Amino acid sequence: MPKMKTKSGAAKRFKKTGSGHIKREKAFRTHKFTKMTPKRRRQLRKATLVSEADINSVHRMLPNA
Repeated sequence: MPKMKTKSGAAKRFKKTGSGHIKREKAFRTHKFTKMTPKRRRQLRKATLVSEADINSVHRMLPNA
């Protein structure tokens, strides 16, 4: 049986927390900040957890995490 490989793109985007959850950065953080309110930009700074609907697919992409 061959080894299970980690998806390298997913490895760059997700990290496992100490409690076992998976952390991710928020989207829409590259440009066009003039349209956004300061509150929206401030909220985008913080990382968040992967939703329960997506957790299984992330676990498949990161078999060793």
